[in-house]
Amino acid sequence: MTQIIKTVAEFLIIRESENYENDSVGFVPTMGALHKGHLSLINKSKDENDITVVSIFVNPTQFNDKSDFENYPNTLENDLQKLNEAEVDFLFLPNYAELYSDNYKYNVTENELSKKLCGAYRPGHFDGVLTVVMKLLNIVRADCAYFGEKDYQQFLLIKGMTEALFIDTEIISVPTIRDEDGLALSSRNVRLSKEDREKATLFPQLLKYDTDSEKIKAMLEEDGFKVDYIETIGGRRFGAVHLGGVRLIDNVKI
Repeated sequence: MTQIIKTVAEFLIIRESENYENDSVGFVPTMGALHKGHLSLINKSKDENDITVVSIFVNPTQFNDKSDFENYPNTLENDLQKLNEAEVDFLFLPNYAELYSDNYKYNVTENELSKKLCGAYRPGHFDGVLTVVMKLLNIVRADCAYFGEKDYQQFLLIKGMTEALFIDTEIISVPTIRDEDGLALSSRNVRLSKEDREKATLFPQLLKYDTDSEKIKAMLEEDGFKVDYIETIGGRRFGAVHLGGVRLIDNVKI
């Protein structure tokens, strides 16, 4: 049975107890609405560590769109069932008042990669991501933390932050998990209408096309997508689109 911990003080008592001082700890930070993508991170953590900690916290500082934050799915009861089935050791459920006792006066900022791709269209997003991940890493003090490659820009930024700031947690990426039709799993997918869910499969298909980014962008727009960007950086093609009011991101190696 997964043990639920709601306060930092309670977590630190357990983390510092003799029962766990010699055990390796893996950490999977999430915003809940868990799916097979999250479970792939959890399974890798369980394979590589003695203890696995999962956190669920819908972090308001990384949402530049208030409606996106308000509509983010909340499926805690179902999430806990999945964590129990996966035999996760601990679920950390912090609250805003404790994590942001400073009312977000202090934050972590990266000045290059965070301004590109999603950062160019979501002002302040990565400041919020890096800040909350820094807080969680300092609390959990895991040996390894696991992040999905669907959010590859986020993975690079978090890995870079831990290296630059001497955080003693190894940041590990896990390949994107996709539905049978190729769409990358995302908690936001549940907000797509049936028609838009079918259309969404064009997004990963076109990202893999052997053509230039501008042509892919035009093809997506012709099919009714609102495109934020399609860009190729470092051997990967990144994309972000809107469909039926839902923002989808993806990336593929090319």
